[in-house]
Amino acid sequence: MERRRFEELVDEAMAGLPAWVRERLDNVAVIVEDEPPEDDPDLLGLYEGVPLTDRGADYFGVLPDRIRLFRRVIEEEAGDEKDVTRVVQETVIHEVAHFFGISDERLHDLDRD
Repeated sequence: MERRRFEELVDEAMAGLPAWVRERLDNVAVIVEDEPPEDDPDLLGLYEGVPLTDRGADYFGVLPDRIRLFRRVIEEEAGDEKDVTRVVQETVIHEVAHFFGISDERLHDLDRD
């Protein structure tokens, strides 16, 4: 898949989030990268920042949080464009959940429900 099309799918996934979620995502950059970090080659996405649940009165003047999506791994995880769309959406939701302070363990528990 061409990078431009992949980025469009990411934009669509972000636009598909509920309005109240999008409104809270102030100071968050969503970045598409081709490859994940070398120490975690199977990573689909990564949230880097300070979750809302950890922010206090002293939280100001900081660089934007980042949600990084790793195109190669997502494309390998999926098959056709429909599958890529699904994996992008799931990864965006997963990383946005981390922004809201939801841990991997809690996400796993919610997924089982």
